[in-house]
Amino acid sequence: MQQRPGIEPPPGCPAHANVQLYGPHFGSDPDGHYAHLRSLGPSAPVDIAPGVEVELVTSYDAALYILQNPASFVRDSRRWNALNEGRVPEDSPALPMLAYRPNALFSDGAAHARLRQAVTDSLASVNELQLVRQTQASADYLISRFSSERLGQAELMAEYAQPLPLLVFSELFGCPPEIGDRVVAGITGIFSGSSGADQLLAEALSELIAQKRRNPGEDLTTRLMQHSAQLTDEEVLHQLVTLLSGGTTPLSAVIGTASALMLGEEWQSGLPVEDAVTQVLWNYAPIANYAAHYPTHDVELGNRVIKANDPVLISFAAANTDPRLAEHREQLSAKAHLAFGAGPHACPAKDPAFVIAVTAVESLLNRLPDIETRMPFKDLSWVPAPWSRSLVALPVRFTPRIVVPTAAQKAEAPAASSASPVGATPRPPVNGAPKPKAGLFSRFLAWTRGE
Repeated sequence: MQQRPGIEPPPGCPAHANVQLYGPHFGSDPDGHYAHLRSLGPSAPVDIAPGVEVELVTSYDAALYILQNPASFVRDSRRWNALNEGRVPEDSPALPMLAYRPNALFSDGAAHARLRQAVTDSLASVNELQLVRQTQASADYLISRFSSERLGQAELMAEYAQPLPLLVFSELFGCPPEIGDRVVAGITGIFSGSSGADQLLAEALSELIAQKRRNPGEDLTTRLMQHSAQLTDEEVLHQLVTLLSGGTTPLSAVIGTASALMLGEEWQSGLPVEDAVTQVLWNYAPIANYAAHYPTHDVELGNRVIKANDPVLISFAAANTDPRLAEHREQLSAKAHLAFGAGPHACPAKDPAFVIAVTAVESLLNRLPDIETRMPFKDLSWVPAPWSRSLVALPVRFTPRIVVPTAAQKAEAPAASSASPVGATPRPPVNGAPKPKAGLFSRFLAWTRGE
């Protein structure tokens, strides 16, 4: 395989080795890697992690065909040949992303339709105005933390873009403060590779579900549990995990990249935030390479034959920037990008996600009107992982100011007693140890109450 200039095989590997879609080389030039892969056809074999080969689809037309053809391409990863044959390392970082879970993402046919309907119906009941207010409150709290504590400097990815969706989702799920703290810590730990994060998240969500069984509320968790699909508690838990993992990290990426675009010198002043978010979804797809499909039979893609049950991943990042779209992209709908997928497994939360992203960027610009980046957009670094197109950091400067909760935010804040809902079992101190320090979600709720 001829190597594209600038994309070198890793040390010790022959020149015909698969392109590696991870590590410093990939992180420094993902677009260059996609351009090289396109030269090989609509798809090509890549290593998504050490010792894990997949077929990566980079053509927009081929990606759309696969996403819309569930009869020939299914999502159940229990079919995965290499995994079943013991050829995938047990500690591979690809397994948490690709291994089967009993949720809508990895289901097909009637099982998928049942789980998905419960999720889409529950999300449809989310009030958009309330969602905007929840996002604004989360944004105000995070801005209040960094805008008044330092001399007009912050790192927006860690201090704003990453925690904001976690706060919003914890509220949407109806989490009491202490459970919300553990949900935030658990999902953050999963994406940072912290030991025990999976168990922490599962325990927190199990407690949340048990509380909602005793005391239903006006929240996503209760709506999932009361849906006519009659999900078991385990199924509810796995749908919540899917919403968290599939919603929070991509949303963080969109918020960070859209903010960087609007604060950059290249952005045309006066264009709305919606345009920046849409541009990110087209050109910097937050879920860059994912959506593993497994052919039910041997299939041909271009000049390649893909065997049944070998994983085929969609490069949303490459498909959206496919040069073949350039000549008629202006005629396409602004929503024709594949950032939210397509077909029966298209993201059911795309509308709430767009609202949260736009509101988060607007809130930042409104609260800190003179905010500017400390580095040109072209010099910002991307996370060197295949799954998400996300900035490593976004350093900014601004005039420090005090941000306090509005009267409306205080009025809508949950009462302090929500920390111990009726029927809940408090978590006692261990061996007389002091009460654990309040986590991010607890501190956010206390701030909205003006405490």
